[in-house]
Amino acid sequence: MDSEEKRKDPIDWDVYIKKNWIKWGILAFIVVFLLLFNAIVNILLLLLASALLAIYFHGFAGLLQRYLHLPAKISLIVSVIFNLLLLVGFFWFAGARLEAQITQLSDVLPSTVKNAKAQLDQSIIGRKALDYINSRGSAEKSSALIKRFFSSSFGILSDLYLIILMTMFFVATPQLYKRGIVHLLPEKAKDKGDELLNQLGDVLRKWLKGQIIGFFFIALFTGAGLWALGLPLVFTLALIAGFLNFVPNFGPIIAVVPAMLLGLMQGPTTALLVFGVYTLVQIIQSAVTQPIIQKKMISMPPILTVVAQVAMGTLTGFWGVLLATPIVALGMVLTRELYIKKQVYHKYPLD
Repeated sequence: MDSEEKRKDPIDWDVYIKKNWIKWGILAFIVVFLLLFNAIVNILLLLLASALLAIYFHGFAGLLQRYLHLPAKISLIVSVIFNLLLLVGFFWFAGARLEAQITQLSDVLPSTVKNAKAQLDQSIIGRKALDYINSRGSAEKSSALIKRFFSSSFGILSDLYLIILMTMFFVATPQLYKRGIVHLLPEKAKDKGDELLNQLGDVLRKWLKGQIIGFFFIALFTGAGLWALGLPLVFTLALIAGFLNFVPNFGPIIAVVPAMLLGLMQGPTTALLVFGVYTLVQIIQSAVTQPIIQKKMISMPPILTVVAQVAMGTLTGFWGVLLATPIVALGMVLTRELYIKKQVYHKYPLD
């Protein structure tokens, strides 16, 4: 009886072998993807950084076109040339001063750290904090974490070269790459994909605009506050505070450390006043510029941003920490458009 059933239902070896090839092929693809995951993510981060720079150049060109009534192509060329000349001019006129202040800061910081340790050693809580910081395990873990957070993808010079190169391509022909992505989508999804890419570009544009506003606000007011306190190296400390504004949550904490160490050289009171200046600037920035940054922009839960920064920093280093916020914004737009809206529509159909 069994032999008759086997003869009636023989195994289709061609189908069996084909299914096994597919199964092992999928497994091999997953293994290769996991092995290359870190490199793939790093490349995507560099692409995102390039896209943000291209958006900046196009945004600046839009301002020129609006206020000076220049043709689109000429506005874009002027935007790139003007910003490059502005960058070169900044380093030409302020570079020597900045280099001198950075050198002075690197020379002064070791003595300020010693001074801070001496100040902490005068209290019981301070001594306990120093014992914890100086413990071998804690120091090694902190050093490894900081090194990982501030590491780059392929080396800082290689990263910058790739970003500049890709930025020029994105600036020259942005629609070419957009159309390429849309062409890869199924026919039914092309219109939705084109609309979604426009929304993602709009989110990045608004985030970048808000960060630039925050940079100038924080650099200006931090510099003014430190100058009023008579602190040295105001120019460098203000620029550090402005640039670290691009890293929410962690950036302001990192920026205040060298300023407080320099303040300790003049006494604990000055250090507390420096901390007060940074805190006041952050409060004012949250009340004044943050509404501009968040206006018409997707609302991001702070805890989600913090988790993304820690995860991306641990996984990919500096670029992950820097770009974690726009990545969260992009992820939330994708989730809203591709999942949440569909769920709401199926639960409460319009018809």
